Amino acid sequence: MELHYPWNEESLDHRNALLYAMGISEEDAERPIIGLINTWNEMNPGHYPFDKGLIQEMKDEIYAMGGLALELPISGICDGICSNTPGDRYTLPARDLVSSEVETVAELNCLEGMIIMATCDKVVPGMVMGALRVNIPTVMFTGGYMAAGHTRTGRMITLTHGKQAYAAYIEGSMSEEDYKDVIRHSCPTPGACPFMGTALTMCGMAEMLGLSPHGNASVRSQSGKWHEMAKAAARRVMEAWKENIRPCDFIGQQSFENVIRYMMATGGSTNSILHVPALARQIGCDITPDTFDRLSREIPVLNTIYPSHPTYTMEEFDAAGGLPGVVKELIAGGKLDPASKGLFGTLKDKADTVSEVDHAVIHPVSDPIHEQGGLAVLKGNIGTDSAVVKFSAVAEEVWKFSGPAHCYDSQDDAWNAILKDEIKPGEVVVIRYEGPKGSPGMPHMETFMAAVLGKGMGSSLALVSDGRFSGATGGLAIGHVSPEAYEGGNIALIRDGDMIHIDVEARTLTLDVSDEELEERRKSWKRVTKPATGWLQLYRKYCTSAHRGATVYWDLDQE
Repeated sequence: MELHYPWNEESLDHRNALLYAMGISEEDAERPIIGLINTWNEMNPGHYPFDKGLIQEMKDEIYAMGGLALELPISGICDGICSNTPGDRYTLPARDLVSSEVETVAELNCLEGMIIMATCDKVVPGMVMGALRVNIPTVMFTGGYMAAGHTRTGRMITLTHGKQAYAAYIEGSMSEEDYKDVIRHSCPTPGACPFMGTALTMCGMAEMLGLSPHGNASVRSQSGKWHEMAKAAARRVMEAWKENIRPCDFIGQQSFENVIRYMMATGGSTNSILHVPALARQIGCDITPDTFDRLSREIPVLNTIYPSHPTYTMEEFDAAGGLPGVVKELIAGGKLDPASKGLFGTLKDKADTVSEVDHAVIHPVSDPIHEQGGLAVLKGNIGTDSAVVKFSAVAEEVWKFSGPAHCYDSQDDAWNAILKDEIKPGEVVVIRYEGPKGSPGMPHMETFMAAVLGKGMGSSLALVSDGRFSGATGGLAIGHVSPEAYEGGNIALIRDGDMIHIDVEARTLTLDVSDEELEERRKSWKRVTKPATGWLQLYRKYCTSAHRGATVYWDLDQE
Protein backbone atom coordinates (compact mmCIF):
# COMPACT_ATOMS: atom_id res chain seq x y z
CA MET A 1 0.00 0.00 0.00
CA GLU A 2 1.20 3.50 -0.76
CA LEU A 3 2.05 5.44 2.40
CA HIS A 4 0.88 9.04 2.78
CA TYR A 5 3.83 10.20 4.87
CA PRO A 6 6.63 11.64 2.66
CA TRP A 7 9.34 9.11 3.51
CA ASN A 8 12.65 8.91 1.71
CA GLU A 9 14.23 5.51 1.22
CA GLU A 10 16.92 5.95 3.87
CA SER A 11 14.59 7.24 6.61
CA LEU A 12 12.03 4.52 5.97
CA ASP A 13 14.69 1.78 6.03
CA HIS A 14 16.13 3.21 9.23
CA ARG A 15 12.69 3.11 10.89
CA ASN A 16 12.00 -0.39 9.62
CA ALA A 17 15.25 -1.74 11.05
CA LEU A 18 13.98 -0.77 14.49
CA LEU A 19 10.55 -2.31 13.85
CA TYR A 20 12.19 -5.58 12.81
CA ALA A 21 13.88 -5.63 16.23
CA MET A 22 10.43 -6.04 17.82
CA GLY A 23 9.39 -8.92 15.59
CA ILE A 24 7.49 -6.93 12.95
CA SER A 25 7.88 -8.59 9.54
CA GLU A 26 9.10 -6.86 6.41
CA GLU A 27 5.64 -7.32 4.91
CA ASP A 28 3.87 -5.72 7.86
CA ALA A 29 6.36 -2.85 7.99
CA GLU A 30 5.07 -1.84 4.55
CA ARG A 31 1.58 -1.27 5.94
CA PRO A 32 0.44 2.20 7.08
CA ILE A 33 1.11 2.51 10.81
CA ILE A 34 -1.93 3.62 12.79
CA GLY A 35 -1.08 4.79 16.30
CA LEU A 36 -3.35 3.64 19.11
CA ILE A 37 -2.65 6.57 21.44
CA ASN A 38 -3.65 5.09 24.76
CA THR A 39 -4.04 6.74 28.15
CA TRP A 40 -4.70 3.49 30.05
CA ASN A 41 -3.25 3.41 33.54
CA GLU A 42 -3.94 1.97 36.97
CA MET A 43 -4.74 5.31 38.66
CA ASN A 44 -7.74 6.28 36.52
CA PRO A 45 -11.01 4.29 36.43
CA GLY A 46 -12.19 6.31 33.44
CA HIS A 47 -9.25 5.04 31.39
CA TYR A 48 -8.99 1.57 32.89
CA PRO A 49 -11.30 0.05 30.22
CA PHE A 50 -8.70 0.71 27.47
CA ASP A 51 -7.02 -2.58 28.31
CA LYS A 52 -5.05 -5.06 26.22
CA GLY A 53 -8.18 -6.94 25.21
CA LEU A 54 -9.75 -3.82 23.73
CA ILE A 55 -6.49 -2.83 22.05
CA GLN A 56 -6.27 -6.25 20.39
CA GLU A 57 -9.82 -5.92 19.07
CA MET A 58 -8.84 -2.63 17.42
CA LYS A 59 -5.58 -4.04 16.10
CA ASP A 60 -7.40 -6.97 14.47
CA GLU A 61 -9.88 -4.68 12.69
CA ILE A 62 -7.12 -2.38 11.42
CA TYR A 63 -4.97 -5.29 10.27
CA ALA A 64 -7.90 -6.80 8.35
CA MET A 65 -8.22 -3.51 6.45
CA GLY A 66 -4.54 -3.33 5.53
CA GLY A 67 -3.05 -1.30 8.36
CA LEU A 68 -0.68 -2.02 11.23
CA ALA A 69 -1.87 -0.69 14.59
CA LEU A 70 0.77 -0.04 17.24
CA GLU A 71 -0.01 1.08 20.78
CA LEU A 72 1.64 4.28 22.05
CA PRO A 73 0.98 5.14 25.73
CA ILE A 74 0.75 8.68 27.05
CA SER A 75 -0.36 10.15 30.38
CA GLY A 76 -4.00 10.22 31.42
CA ILE A 77 -4.74 11.81 34.78
CA CYS A 78 -7.89 11.53 36.89
CA ASP A 79 -8.95 14.82 38.48
CA GLY A 80 -10.63 12.99 41.34
CA ILE A 81 -7.45 11.27 42.48
CA CYS A 82 -5.86 14.58 43.51
CA SER A 83 -8.97 16.50 44.54
CA ASN A 84 -8.43 18.80 47.53
CA THR A 85 -4.64 18.34 47.37
CA PRO A 86 -1.82 20.46 45.91
CA GLY A 87 -1.77 17.99 43.01
CA ASP A 88 -5.00 19.50 41.70
CA ARG A 89 -2.95 22.44 40.42
CA TYR A 90 -1.64 20.11 37.72
CA THR A 91 -4.96 18.96 36.28
CA LEU A 92 -5.72 21.88 33.96
CA PRO A 93 -2.09 22.28 32.83
CA ALA A 94 -2.18 18.53 32.07
CA ARG A 95 -4.52 19.34 29.16
CA ASP A 96 -1.79 21.28 27.37
CA LEU A 97 0.79 18.67 28.35
CA VAL A 98 -1.33 15.86 26.85
CA SER A 99 -1.76 17.88 23.66
CA SER A 100 2.03 18.10 23.46
CA GLU A 101 2.35 14.35 23.96
CA VAL A 102 -0.13 13.61 21.15
CA GLU A 103 1.67 16.01 18.85
CA THR A 104 5.03 14.50 19.76
CA VAL A 105 4.18 10.81 19.35
CA ALA A 106 2.32 11.44 16.10
CA GLU A 107 4.97 13.61 14.48
CA LEU A 108 8.04 11.82 15.86
CA ASN A 109 6.75 8.41 14.79
CA CYS A 110 5.48 9.70 11.44
CA LEU A 111 2.07 8.09 11.99
CA GLU A 112 -0.27 7.67 9.05
CA GLY A 113 -3.33 7.92 11.29
CA MET A 114 -4.35 7.44 14.90
CA ILE A 115 -7.07 6.48 17.31
CA ILE A 116 -6.90 8.65 20.42
CA MET A 117 -8.38 7.09 23.54
CA ALA A 118 -9.43 9.00 26.64
CA THR A 119 -12.41 9.59 28.89
CA CYS A 120 -11.57 12.13 31.54
CA ASP A 121 -11.82 15.86 32.07
CA LYS A 122 -8.55 17.29 30.74
CA VAL A 123 -7.32 14.32 28.72
CA VAL A 124 -10.10 14.34 26.11
CA PRO A 125 -9.68 18.04 25.21
CA GLY A 126 -5.89 17.69 25.43
CA MET A 127 -5.89 14.83 22.94
CA VAL A 128 -8.23 16.67 20.57
CA MET A 129 -6.07 19.80 20.84
CA GLY A 130 -3.01 17.80 19.81
CA ALA A 131 -4.90 16.02 17.04
CA LEU A 132 -6.02 19.32 15.53
CA ARG A 133 -2.42 20.50 15.40
CA VAL A 134 -1.18 17.26 13.86
CA ASN A 135 -4.15 16.92 11.45
CA ILE A 136 -3.71 13.35 10.27
CA PRO A 137 -6.64 10.91 9.88
CA THR A 138 -7.91 10.57 13.45
CA VAL A 139 -10.75 8.92 15.35
CA MET A 140 -11.43 9.47 19.03
CA PHE A 141 -12.81 6.63 21.12
CA THR A 142 -14.00 7.50 24.61
CA GLY A 143 -14.39 5.16 27.55
CA GLY A 144 -18.10 5.30 28.40
CA TYR A 145 -19.72 5.91 31.79
CA MET A 146 -19.47 3.92 35.01
CA ALA A 147 -22.54 2.59 36.78
CA ALA A 148 -24.14 4.83 39.38
CA GLY A 149 -23.51 3.85 42.98
CA HIS A 150 -26.07 3.18 45.70
CA THR A 151 -25.92 3.24 49.47
CA ARG A 152 -27.10 0.27 51.46
CA THR A 153 -30.47 2.02 51.75
CA GLY A 154 -30.73 2.30 47.96
CA ARG A 155 -30.00 6.04 47.56
CA MET A 156 -28.23 6.95 44.31
CA ILE A 157 -24.70 8.24 44.85
CA THR A 158 -21.74 9.27 42.72
CA LEU A 159 -18.17 10.31 43.48
CA THR A 160 -19.15 13.88 44.32
CA HIS A 161 -21.58 12.72 47.02
CA GLY A 162 -18.56 11.69 49.08
CA LYS A 163 -17.48 15.31 49.54
CA GLN A 164 -20.97 16.33 50.59
CA ALA A 165 -21.12 13.38 52.98
CA TYR A 166 -17.80 14.36 54.53
CA ALA A 167 -19.10 17.84 55.39
CA ALA A 168 -22.22 16.30 56.91
CA TYR A 169 -20.08 13.81 58.85
CA ILE A 170 -17.84 16.57 60.26
CA GLU A 171 -20.92 18.62 61.13
CA GLY A 172 -22.40 15.64 62.97
CA SER A 173 -25.52 15.17 60.86
CA MET A 174 -24.17 11.92 59.34
CA SER A 175 -22.58 8.99 61.14
CA GLU A 176 -19.09 7.77 60.29
CA GLU A 177 -20.59 4.46 59.21
CA ASP A 178 -22.94 6.15 56.73
CA TYR A 179 -20.15 8.39 55.44
CA LYS A 180 -17.83 5.44 54.81
CA ASP A 181 -20.73 3.60 53.13
CA VAL A 182 -20.98 6.45 50.62
CA ILE A 183 -17.24 6.30 49.95
CA ARG A 184 -17.23 2.53 49.52
CA HIS A 185 -20.13 2.37 47.08
CA SER A 186 -20.01 5.61 45.07
CA CYS A 187 -17.83 4.26 42.21
CA PRO A 188 -18.88 0.64 41.58
CA THR A 189 -17.34 0.09 38.11
CA PRO A 190 -14.74 1.56 35.75
CA GLY A 191 -15.75 4.37 33.40
CA ALA A 192 -16.45 8.09 33.59
CA CYS A 193 -18.29 9.45 36.62
CA PRO A 194 -21.95 9.02 35.56
CA PHE A 195 -23.11 12.63 35.88
CA MET A 196 -22.91 15.59 33.49
CA GLY A 197 -19.50 16.59 34.74
CA THR A 198 -16.52 17.64 32.70
CA ALA A 199 -15.57 14.13 31.58
CA LEU A 200 -18.84 13.30 29.86
CA THR A 201 -19.26 16.88 28.65
CA MET A 202 -15.88 16.53 26.92
CA CYS A 203 -16.74 13.09 25.53
CA GLY A 204 -19.84 14.77 24.10
CA MET A 205 -17.62 17.47 22.63
CA ALA A 206 -15.51 14.88 20.79
CA GLU A 207 -18.63 13.21 19.41
CA MET A 208 -20.29 16.48 18.38
CA LEU A 209 -17.08 17.46 16.55
CA GLY A 210 -17.54 14.30 14.52
CA LEU A 211 -14.49 12.43 15.83
CA SER A 212 -16.29 9.61 17.70
CA PRO A 213 -18.84 6.93 16.76
CA HIS A 214 -22.51 7.80 17.16
CA GLY A 215 -23.52 7.44 20.80
CA ASN A 216 -19.98 6.91 22.12
CA ALA A 217 -20.37 9.75 24.65
CA SER A 218 -23.42 8.17 26.29
CA VAL A 219 -22.70 4.44 26.28
CA ARG A 220 -22.02 2.23 29.30
CA SER A 221 -18.33 1.44 29.62
CA GLN A 222 -17.21 -2.11 28.84
CA SER A 223 -20.65 -3.04 27.49
CA GLY A 224 -21.06 -5.09 24.33
CA LYS A 225 -22.26 -1.97 22.54
CA TRP A 226 -19.13 -0.11 23.65
CA HIS A 227 -16.88 -2.86 22.27
CA GLU A 228 -18.73 -2.74 18.93
CA MET A 229 -18.12 1.02 18.83
CA ALA A 230 -14.41 0.37 19.35
CA LYS A 231 -14.33 -1.90 16.33
CA ALA A 232 -16.25 0.67 14.29
CA ALA A 233 -13.70 3.31 15.32
CA ALA A 234 -10.88 1.04 14.11
CA ARG A 235 -12.52 0.44 10.75
CA ARG A 236 -13.31 4.12 10.31
CA VAL A 237 -9.75 5.28 10.89
CA MET A 238 -8.59 3.01 8.06
CA GLU A 239 -11.32 4.36 5.78
CA ALA A 240 -10.23 7.88 6.69
CA TRP A 241 -6.64 6.95 5.86
CA LYS A 242 -7.63 5.53 2.47
CA GLU A 243 -9.72 8.62 1.69
CA ASN A 244 -7.18 10.98 3.32
CA ILE A 245 -9.86 12.60 5.52
CA ARG A 246 -8.30 14.74 8.24
CA PRO A 247 -9.92 16.49 11.24
CA CYS A 248 -9.58 19.96 9.73
CA ASP A 249 -11.50 18.77 6.66
CA PHE A 250 -14.73 18.58 8.66
CA ILE A 251 -14.15 20.57 11.87
CA GLY A 252 -14.73 24.32 11.69
CA GLN A 253 -16.54 27.22 13.36
CA GLN A 254 -19.97 25.60 13.03
CA SER A 255 -18.65 22.37 14.56
CA PHE A 256 -17.59 24.18 17.73
CA GLU A 257 -20.88 26.05 17.89
CA ASN A 258 -22.70 22.72 17.55
CA VAL A 259 -20.70 21.50 20.55
CA ILE A 260 -21.84 24.51 22.58
CA ARG A 261 -25.47 23.98 21.54
CA TYR A 262 -25.31 20.42 22.86
CA MET A 263 -23.64 21.59 26.08
CA MET A 264 -26.32 24.22 26.66
CA ALA A 265 -29.10 21.71 26.11
CA THR A 266 -27.59 19.27 28.61
CA GLY A 267 -26.30 21.65 31.31
CA GLY A 268 -22.70 20.76 30.49
CA SER A 269 -19.65 21.59 32.58
CA THR A 270 -18.40 25.15 33.06
CA ASN A 271 -14.94 23.82 32.17
CA SER A 272 -16.10 23.76 28.55
CA ILE A 273 -15.65 27.57 28.52
CA LEU A 274 -11.95 26.90 29.03
CA HIS A 275 -11.56 23.96 26.69
CA VAL A 276 -13.64 24.76 23.61
CA PRO A 277 -12.07 28.19 22.97
CA ALA A 278 -8.58 26.72 23.43
CA LEU A 279 -9.30 23.91 20.96
CA ALA A 280 -10.93 26.21 18.43
CA ARG A 281 -7.91 28.47 18.55
CA GLN A 282 -5.69 25.64 17.28
CA ILE A 283 -7.30 25.87 13.85
CA GLY A 284 -8.07 29.57 13.78
CA CYS A 285 -11.73 29.43 14.83
CA ASP A 286 -13.08 32.17 17.06
CA ILE A 287 -14.91 30.85 20.12
CA THR A 288 -15.10 33.10 23.19
CA PRO A 289 -17.17 33.24 26.38
CA ASP A 290 -19.43 35.64 24.48
CA THR A 291 -20.12 32.83 22.01
CA PHE A 292 -21.29 30.67 24.88
CA ASP A 293 -23.50 33.44 26.24
CA ARG A 294 -25.05 34.15 22.84
CA LEU A 295 -25.90 30.50 22.30
CA SER A 296 -27.12 30.08 25.89
CA ARG A 297 -29.84 32.60 25.07
CA GLU A 298 -30.88 30.56 22.02
CA ILE A 299 -30.70 26.97 23.28
CA PRO A 300 -33.00 25.72 26.06
CA VAL A 301 -32.09 23.11 28.65
CA LEU A 302 -33.66 19.85 27.47
CA ASN A 303 -32.07 17.36 29.81
CA THR A 304 -30.85 17.44 33.37
CA ILE A 305 -29.01 14.67 35.08
CA TYR A 306 -27.01 14.96 38.27
CA PRO A 307 -26.02 17.56 39.51
CA SER A 308 -28.97 19.35 37.90
CA HIS A 309 -31.35 16.50 38.80
CA PRO A 310 -31.39 14.72 42.18
CA THR A 311 -31.53 11.13 40.90
CA TYR A 312 -31.06 10.90 37.13
CA THR A 313 -27.59 9.79 36.00
CA MET A 314 -26.08 8.71 32.69
CA GLU A 315 -27.99 5.45 33.00
CA GLU A 316 -31.31 7.26 32.57
CA PHE A 317 -29.82 9.55 29.93
CA ASP A 318 -28.51 6.59 27.91
CA ALA A 319 -31.84 4.75 28.12
CA ALA A 320 -33.71 7.90 27.04
CA GLY A 321 -31.68 8.29 23.84
CA GLY A 322 -28.36 9.67 25.03
CA LEU A 323 -26.44 12.21 23.02
CA PRO A 324 -28.15 11.20 19.74
CA GLY A 325 -31.51 11.74 21.45
CA VAL A 326 -30.58 15.30 22.39
CA VAL A 327 -29.40 15.90 18.82
CA LYS A 328 -32.70 14.53 17.53
CA GLU A 329 -34.70 16.97 19.66
CA LEU A 330 -32.48 19.94 18.79
CA ILE A 331 -32.86 19.19 15.08
CA ALA A 332 -36.63 18.79 15.45
CA GLY A 333 -36.77 22.15 17.22
CA GLY A 334 -34.71 23.91 14.56
CA LYS A 335 -31.72 24.42 16.86
CA LEU A 336 -29.14 22.30 14.95
CA ASP A 337 -28.31 21.95 11.27
CA PRO A 338 -28.98 18.29 10.40
CA ALA A 339 -26.54 18.47 7.47
CA SER A 340 -23.50 19.25 9.66
CA LYS A 341 -20.92 16.57 8.90
CA GLY A 342 -18.43 14.59 10.93
CA LEU A 343 -16.26 11.57 10.30
CA PHE A 344 -19.15 9.18 11.01
CA GLY A 345 -21.82 11.02 9.01
CA THR A 346 -24.17 13.95 9.49
CA LEU A 347 -26.00 15.05 12.61
CA LYS A 348 -29.15 13.70 10.96
CA ASP A 349 -27.45 10.30 10.70
CA LYS A 350 -26.69 10.54 14.41
CA ALA A 351 -30.27 11.47 15.28
CA ASP A 352 -31.59 8.60 13.16
CA THR A 353 -29.78 6.06 15.35
CA VAL A 354 -32.50 6.73 17.95
CA SER A 355 -36.04 5.67 17.04
CA GLU A 356 -37.78 7.21 20.05
CA VAL A 357 -36.72 9.66 22.75
CA ASP A 358 -38.02 9.40 26.32
CA HIS A 359 -39.36 12.91 26.91
CA ALA A 360 -39.47 12.41 30.65
CA VAL A 361 -35.65 12.62 30.59
CA ILE A 362 -34.86 14.44 27.32
CA HIS A 363 -37.46 17.11 26.72
CA PRO A 364 -38.50 18.47 23.32
CA VAL A 365 -37.59 22.05 22.44
CA SER A 366 -41.28 22.93 22.72
CA ASP A 367 -41.31 21.86 26.39
CA PRO A 368 -37.89 22.71 27.82
CA ILE A 369 -36.73 22.49 31.42
CA HIS A 370 -35.31 26.03 31.14
CA GLU A 371 -35.86 28.49 28.31
CA GLN A 372 -32.14 29.30 28.21
CA GLY A 373 -29.05 27.09 28.18
CA GLY A 374 -27.32 25.66 31.22
CA LEU A 375 -24.37 28.08 31.41
CA ALA A 376 -24.35 31.84 31.79
CA VAL A 377 -21.48 34.29 31.33
CA LEU A 378 -21.55 37.19 33.79
CA LYS A 379 -19.76 40.54 33.62
CA GLY A 380 -19.38 43.51 35.91
CA ASN A 381 -16.78 45.36 37.90
CA ILE A 382 -15.58 42.07 39.42
CA GLY A 383 -15.26 40.03 36.22
CA THR A 384 -14.61 42.85 33.76
CA ASP A 385 -13.73 40.27 31.08
CA SER A 386 -16.03 37.45 32.18
CA ALA A 387 -17.13 34.99 34.83
CA VAL A 388 -19.22 31.84 34.48
CA VAL A 389 -21.98 30.04 36.37
CA LYS A 390 -23.74 26.73 35.71
CA PHE A 391 -27.15 28.15 36.42
CA SER A 392 -28.99 24.94 35.52
CA ALA A 393 -27.56 23.65 38.82
CA VAL A 394 -28.63 26.77 40.76
CA ALA A 395 -32.00 27.02 42.49
CA GLU A 396 -34.13 29.64 40.73
CA GLU A 397 -34.84 31.51 43.96
CA VAL A 398 -31.15 32.53 44.19
CA TRP A 399 -30.61 33.61 40.58
CA LYS A 400 -30.59 37.05 42.21
CA PHE A 401 -28.40 37.19 45.31
CA SER A 402 -26.75 39.96 47.30
CA GLY A 403 -24.58 39.68 50.37
CA PRO A 404 -21.46 40.86 52.15
CA ALA A 405 -18.11 39.54 50.96
CA HIS A 406 -16.11 37.08 53.05
CA CYS A 407 -12.67 36.83 51.43
CA TYR A 408 -10.08 34.05 51.35
CA ASP A 409 -6.85 33.78 49.37
CA SER A 410 -7.07 29.99 49.01
CA GLN A 411 -9.69 27.26 48.86
CA ASP A 412 -8.08 25.48 51.81
CA ASP A 413 -8.70 28.47 54.07
CA ALA A 414 -12.34 28.76 52.95
CA TRP A 415 -12.97 25.02 53.26
CA ASN A 416 -11.60 24.85 56.79
CA ALA A 417 -13.63 27.93 57.69
CA ILE A 418 -16.93 26.44 56.55
CA LEU A 419 -16.21 23.18 58.35
CA LYS A 420 -15.70 25.26 61.52
CA ASP A 421 -18.97 27.18 60.90
CA GLU A 422 -17.08 30.46 60.42
CA ILE A 423 -19.03 31.21 57.22
CA LYS A 424 -22.63 32.32 57.68
CA PRO A 425 -25.73 32.12 55.50
CA GLY A 426 -26.26 35.22 53.36
CA GLU A 427 -22.55 35.79 52.68
CA VAL A 428 -20.78 35.87 49.33
CA VAL A 429 -17.59 33.90 49.81
CA VAL A 430 -14.71 35.14 47.66
CA ILE A 431 -11.90 32.66 46.95
CA ARG A 432 -9.09 34.25 44.94
CA TYR A 433 -5.52 33.60 43.83
CA GLU A 434 -6.74 30.24 42.51
CA GLY A 435 -6.74 31.25 38.83
CA PRO A 436 -4.49 29.96 36.01
CA LYS A 437 -1.52 32.05 37.15
CA GLY A 438 -2.43 32.60 40.79
CA SER A 439 -2.54 29.04 42.06
CA PRO A 440 -0.93 28.37 39.54
CA GLY A 441 -2.99 25.83 37.62
CA MET A 442 -6.57 26.93 38.39
CA PRO A 443 -7.66 24.03 40.64
CA HIS A 444 -11.26 23.02 41.32
CA MET A 445 -13.27 24.81 43.98
CA GLU A 446 -15.58 21.79 44.18
CA THR A 447 -14.44 20.78 47.68
CA PHE A 448 -15.67 24.05 49.15
CA MET A 449 -18.99 23.93 47.28
CA ALA A 450 -19.52 20.28 48.22
CA ALA A 451 -19.15 21.30 51.85
CA VAL A 452 -21.70 24.06 51.26
CA LEU A 453 -24.16 21.53 49.83
CA GLY A 454 -23.34 18.96 52.51
CA LYS A 455 -24.28 21.52 55.15
CA GLY A 456 -27.54 22.33 53.36
CA MET A 457 -26.44 25.88 52.48
CA GLY A 458 -26.69 25.59 48.69
CA SER A 459 -29.37 28.29 48.48
CA SER A 460 -28.19 30.52 51.31
CA LEU A 461 -24.72 31.62 50.23
CA ALA A 462 -22.76 32.26 47.05
CA LEU A 463 -19.19 31.69 45.92
CA VAL A 464 -17.24 34.00 43.62
CA SER A 465 -13.81 32.76 42.56
CA ASP A 466 -11.10 33.05 39.92
CA GLY A 467 -10.74 29.27 40.26
CA ARG A 468 -12.92 26.76 38.46
CA PHE A 469 -15.36 23.99 39.34
CA SER A 470 -16.03 20.35 38.79
CA GLY A 471 -18.81 19.74 36.31
CA ALA A 472 -20.65 18.14 39.23
CA THR A 473 -20.70 21.33 41.26
CA GLY A 474 -24.11 22.58 42.34
CA GLY A 475 -25.19 25.75 44.11
CA LEU A 476 -24.56 29.41 43.32
CA ALA A 477 -20.92 28.97 42.32
CA ILE A 478 -19.43 31.63 40.05
CA GLY A 479 -15.97 30.90 38.73
CA HIS A 480 -13.40 31.82 36.08
CA VAL A 481 -13.48 35.46 37.22
CA SER A 482 -11.21 37.23 34.75
CA PRO A 483 -8.91 39.10 35.10
CA GLU A 484 -7.83 36.95 38.03
CA ALA A 485 -6.46 38.27 41.31
CA TYR A 486 -2.85 37.42 40.42
CA GLU A 487 -3.04 39.74 37.41
CA GLY A 488 -4.57 42.57 39.40
CA GLY A 489 -8.22 41.94 38.59
CA ASN A 490 -10.72 43.71 40.79
CA ILE A 491 -11.44 40.46 42.64
CA ALA A 492 -8.07 41.08 44.37
CA LEU A 493 -9.36 44.39 45.76
CA ILE A 494 -12.52 43.11 47.46
CA ARG A 495 -12.59 43.49 51.24
CA ASP A 496 -14.63 41.68 53.86
CA GLY A 497 -18.04 43.30 54.19
CA ASP A 498 -18.18 44.80 50.67
CA MET A 499 -21.61 44.16 49.16
CA ILE A 500 -21.66 41.92 46.08
CA HIS A 501 -24.68 41.67 43.80
CA ILE A 502 -25.33 38.68 41.50
CA ASP A 503 -28.04 38.58 38.85
CA VAL A 504 -27.80 35.45 36.74
CA GLU A 505 -30.61 36.37 34.34
CA ALA A 506 -29.22 39.85 33.80
CA ARG A 507 -25.70 38.35 33.51
CA THR A 508 -24.20 40.77 36.03
CA LEU A 509 -21.65 40.41 38.83
CA THR A 510 -21.04 43.69 40.60
CA LEU A 511 -19.19 45.00 43.62
CA ASP A 512 -20.85 47.87 45.46
CA VAL A 513 -17.63 49.89 45.47
CA SER A 514 -16.89 52.92 43.27
CA ASP A 515 -14.22 52.92 40.57
CA GLU A 516 -12.44 55.67 42.49
CA GLU A 517 -12.30 53.58 45.65
CA LEU A 518 -11.03 50.56 43.71
CA GLU A 519 -8.22 52.63 42.23
CA GLU A 520 -7.31 53.90 45.67
CA ARG A 521 -7.17 50.32 46.97
CA ARG A 522 -5.04 49.30 44.01
CA LYS A 523 -2.27 51.64 45.18
CA SER A 524 -1.71 49.50 48.27
CA TRP A 525 -2.39 46.12 46.65
CA LYS A 526 0.32 43.47 46.97
CA ARG A 527 0.10 40.35 44.84
CA VAL A 528 -0.04 37.00 46.61
CA THR A 529 2.49 34.71 44.92
CA LYS A 530 2.17 31.01 45.66
CA PRO A 531 5.18 28.71 45.18
CA ALA A 532 5.55 26.74 41.97
CA THR A 533 8.32 24.72 40.36
CA GLY A 534 9.03 23.10 37.01
CA TRP A 535 6.03 22.63 34.75
CA LEU A 536 3.80 24.82 36.92
CA GLN A 537 6.34 27.64 36.68
CA LEU A 538 6.31 27.39 32.90
CA TYR A 539 2.52 27.24 32.84
CA ARG A 540 2.22 30.34 35.05
CA LYS A 541 4.62 32.23 32.77
CA TYR A 542 2.99 31.40 29.45
CA CYS A 543 -0.69 30.58 30.06
CA THR A 544 -3.50 32.89 29.04
CA SER A 545 -6.38 34.02 31.25
CA ALA A 546 -9.51 31.98 31.85
CA HIS A 547 -11.23 34.35 29.42
CA ARG A 548 -8.91 33.00 26.72
CA GLY A 549 -8.80 29.30 27.46
CA ALA A 550 -6.10 29.22 30.18
CA THR A 551 -3.65 27.67 27.73
CA VAL A 552 -0.02 28.01 26.72
CA TYR A 553 -1.14 27.37 23.14
CA TRP A 554 -3.27 30.44 22.51
CA ASP A 555 -0.78 32.54 20.53
CA LEU A 556 0.48 29.92 18.12
CA ASP A 557 2.78 32.35 16.30
CA GLN A 558 4.38 33.59 19.51
CA GLU A 559 8.19 33.50 19.43
